[in-house]
Amino acid sequence: MNKVLSSILAQADAQLAPYKLTYVQWLPLYKLLRNESQTSAQLARDMTIDPAALTRSLTRLEIKGLIRRERSVQDRRVVQLSLTDAGREVAQHVPSVLADVLNGHLQGFSKAEWTLMLQLLQRMLSNGEALKQRPKKTPRPIDMN
Repeated sequence: MNKVLSSILAQADAQLAPYKLTYVQWLPLYKLLRNESQTSAQLARDMTIDPAALTRSLTRLEIKGLIRRERSVQDRRVVQLSLTDAGREVAQHVPSVLADVLNGHLQGFSKAEWTLMLQLLQRMLSNGEALKQRPKKTPRPIDMN
């Protein structure tokens, strides 16, 4: 799965290269375009990325004029994110690039195969969520003798 994801991201990065964007830059733009995240903390959680690494990416996007960061007036610790007009223009290309890349990776799959794969991946995600809810087992000590 890791190799497939790496291939997908590499192809998306290659197709988004004319916009001088990398994965850690185009994904925040995409999420902001879809209104999935509005704060840097929320975005870091959504992307499962270290907040410091995200901050560096956001700084690059801000320098490029693609996003705006503003401190919340209610809570100065919260940084609100928004796309600039230029950021919205660039972000609008991301969904079609991702569709092209995913379609390329799914070439030759029948609709039934594609549907089954989605169901299996969804089941894996559900199983992973269930594992989070289970009580942690205490590991047995290893006998080193």
